[in-house]
Amino acid sequence: MSIPWRDAMSRALYGPGGFFVSGTGPSDHFRTSVHASPAFAAALLRLISEVDAALGHPDRLDVVDVGAGRGELLRTLLRSIEDAVGLAVGNSGEPTRSGRSGLIPPRAGSPETLTSTAAARPSRDDPSSVAVRPSLAERVRFTAVEYATRPQNLPEEINWTSEIPDGINGLLLATEWLDNVPLDVAVHTADGWRYVLVDPDGGAETVGEPVSHADLDWLTTWWPHPTSPPHAARDLTSTDATSQSGSGFGAARPAQGSSLTARSRPGRPETPHSDHRAEMGRSRDEAWANAVKKISRGLAVAVDYGHLKEDRPIDGTLTGYRAGRQVPPVPDGTTDVTAHVAMDSVASAGAAVARCAYSLVSQREALRALGADGGRPPLSLAGTDPAGYVRALAAASAVAELTDPAGLGGHWWLRQPVGIPLGPAVAR
Repeated sequence: MSIPWRDAMSRALYGPGGFFVSGTGPSDHFRTSVHASPAFAAALLRLISEVDAALGHPDRLDVVDVGAGRGELLRTLLRSIEDAVGLAVGNSGEPTRSGRSGLIPPRAGSPETLTSTAAARPSRDDPSSVAVRPSLAERVRFTAVEYATRPQNLPEEINWTSEIPDGINGLLLATEWLDNVPLDVAVHTADGWRYVLVDPDGGAETVGEPVSHADLDWLTTWWPHPTSPPHAARDLTSTDATSQSGSGFGAARPAQGSSLTARSRPGRPETPHSDHRAEMGRSRDEAWANAVKKISRGLAVAVDYGHLKEDRPIDGTLTGYRAGRQVPPVPDGTTDVTAHVAMDSVASAGAAVARCAYSLVSQREALRALGADGGRPPLSLAGTDPAGYVRALAAASAVAELTDPAGLGGHWWLRQPVGIPLGPAVAR
């Protein structure tokens, strides 16, 4: 039986046995910036330091990862903070020069340069002792938000929950979360916008009822009316619109080589003879607004692939990923089903809650502002320090993938401050 896409996505992704709640996790099926390079976590660590400073170095600094997968990002951040403290204290217990991997040069006051509390705190017996602020490692509280059960080997320092906690004082991260928030799909027909229904088992589509007033309002505001004459309503399962799978989608583009596909290219395979489609982001606006409401003071950051009002995709972007390949989006629970995010609509919803200006830039701009520029080391270094040159070249290559505007660098970064000033790092 055919049902609305929003219902189909909810069951396929988050229902019993759904894609995100069963198995070993999404990292076996596609790559995100989190999986691509440790430079991504290194840049976020610098952002955490900036938020910490904006909050006045509170006793508790929350870092909440929404849509955490199996905790890969928070594991890396935890390890990076621990390594930073360890590198700041030599074997003798004395402070030493810090700097973890060379991926991003440390700034003064950043986690890379923080002195460990054990080394810096004077003895209680010392009458001249002066109170020293606890290190970031002692104050940070990591929380992963995910519907899957807690991984067995997750460090105990990382809290695991299925709902975004209230009263966040710090940073909320949503890395490729919004693209998996279920949404309805509509098609523009001779008599206006109608819902697209889908068969969860095979992916075949049919045209449903006219969209609701709320969805029509969203379409009117955020998805421009098609400029070309609309096609007459038709059965989307007809021969001219379906692939061999009968899903209504063209053949999937395979991943290059043996690596997993990064979900950064235009997602939905090209389909001939398709009507004007719209992926209605009202549910995502609501999800992001709810996330921002959970912050008492701090910063919400959404990193995702998406589009703006003036450049909405006529044919939509709905697609699937499974086992490292892009595939038709059949919502049967075995496949990631995803669609690009209407980033300006989401940003507006967050700003309405926070009552504060937001910043929306590309990942390339954001990471470069945080110190990850991907620049090649000078060739002269190869003559004076061959090993150092090789390390620097590898680091530059890792950053280059994250900042490639045709790939992950084309992701959007939405920064929504709550009760703190929006720093200049990526503000335009």
